[in-house]
Amino acid sequence: GLCMWYMVSTAFAQPVLLMLPNSMTQLVRRAPHADLVAVFAPSAARHLSTPAAKAVPSENDTFGLALKAVVRCMLCGGAAHLVCREGLRRKGRGGVYRQNAVNFAEATGTSKKITSEDSCNLRPLHLSSWAEDDEPGLVDETTVNHVENPLERSYPKMHFVEQDALVIGDITVNDVKESWNLPELESGSVRAGPTHKIWHEPSNVKAGIVTCGGLCPGLNSIIREVTNSLWDDYGIRDIVGFTGGYNGLSDPKNNPPLQLTTDVVREIHMKGGSILKAARGGLDLPKICNNLKSMGINILFIVGGDGTQQAGHLLYEACRERKLPVSVVGVPKSIDNDVMVFDKTFGFDTAVATAAETVRNVWVEATSCKKGVGIVKLMGRDAGYVAMHAALASTIADVVLVPEVSFKIEDVLKHVENTVDAKGFCVMIVAEGAGQEHVSTGEKDATGHTVYGDIGTYMRDSVNAYLKDKGGRSFYIDPSYIIRSVPVRPVDHIYCGQLSRAAVHVAMRGYTGVCVGALHKIEVIMPSRIIARGKRCIDTRSFEWQSCVVACNMPS
Repeated sequence: GLCMWYMVSTAFAQPVLLMLPNSMTQLVRRAPHADLVAVFAPSAARHLSTPAAKAVPSENDTFGLALKAVVRCMLCGGAAHLVCREGLRRKGRGGVYRQNAVNFAEATGTSKKITSEDSCNLRPLHLSSWAEDDEPGLVDETTVNHVENPLERSYPKMHFVEQDALVIGDITVNDVKESWNLPELESGSVRAGPTHKIWHEPSNVKAGIVTCGGLCPGLNSIIREVTNSLWDDYGIRDIVGFTGGYNGLSDPKNNPPLQLTTDVVREIHMKGGSILKAARGGLDLPKICNNLKSMGINILFIVGGDGTQQAGHLLYEACRERKLPVSVVGVPKSIDNDVMVFDKTFGFDTAVATAAETVRNVWVEATSCKKGVGIVKLMGRDAGYVAMHAALASTIADVVLVPEVSFKIEDVLKHVENTVDAKGFCVMIVAEGAGQEHVSTGEKDATGHTVYGDIGTYMRDSVNAYLKDKGGRSFYIDPSYIIRSVPVRPVDHIYCGQLSRAAVHVAMRGYTGVCVGALHKIEVIMPSRIIARGKRCIDTRSFEWQSCVVACNMPS
């Protein structure tokens, strides 16, 4: 089991180290003079005799030196966890946590302090301090959040997260990819989840939810689980679903909202799409702010991709300018899995599973014909994650074309010919945004997005022309919107539930202008501005892409 190492400095000239059994945890947590509590796993105990682990915290820098000992102990192979307690909260709201971050940076060998660009800079994103100065730092929720979480009464033995718990962006040491890491995550990201104290009084909450952009598997799951969490966890009964994306927020008269209850959402996850009718456009910030105020909405959940979250950030800024206290919390979605920072987006696993089935279908066509070439075009305008993962999931593809890798058509055709000669057939997966240099239209749609040429039919026609005299032919399948309109798979539905509950907890804690997502499989709070700044693409230097190249036996 775990041992508790409890440091006290009262009645002693120097801090004294005591070892308490695990059953004494609650006593330590409530000790009035507690200055620091460190939990060491047994695997770390043998390293306490090493010089690196003997650092004794001084009176002036208890947290910093103790954390150095813990970090070095971990680097020696041990497992350790450090928890800050009441004795260190001595600098007023936010101050101690900024200092803690400095000491953490020192302990981990960096000189970086929390800046306005860091993901853990949440002071401007909490309703207690958003209208004040923009001094960067963490929020001392124990000082500003005064409402008891009703979950404490409902589930007294429930695990609550520490309000200053951080998830570090880079969890590797001496890794060849250290230079690829995002600097915004270096100081850590605040963990999402329920805390003992919350900002919003549940009886005063009127919540809204909106789904924007295109469809994605799991939208109904998000709507369902957000509603259930608000209803069951916090006793909130006034929940509004805005229809038609931002159009429903700008013009609710022509896009009537839907009153959501647990009865309304009970079975909606069994079908694809969104009961709130996702849509693009409609962002009118003055009208939305007026409607939110007139309707009494003080929590708004926004479900959508990077463009939707960028609009959500603009809405947060508009509310802040008007001093309109609304918690704007985003749940990013993208069937292409191209959202920055987070491990993955909801619906992606379902899309890949459906796409992999289509790849198997085209394999049947290709192998049932002499010199057959099966071609599947999958979604992926700017990122080829669906195509790459469908290839890895099916393990029967010979060619994968993605937007991140340019190619010469003659090289692809030669590889197809060599594969057909060797195996008698070939399977090709093409992301819709691949090879646009060959099919560029030069046009823009009404929303300003580039109109992409049809790379799928181009590859089909090119293969047919190339193999015509050689006795071969192609079979072309374009599942198009099928992979995004199917019902959510179980693994995705579970993930949607995790994200939804995290979003509700974060909103109740008083945060705004933020998104929730998984970082190293732990839900964290992320400023929307970071999510909105761009798209993630396949890193062709990654092991993942290299695995795809090897699995398909493609030229490097």
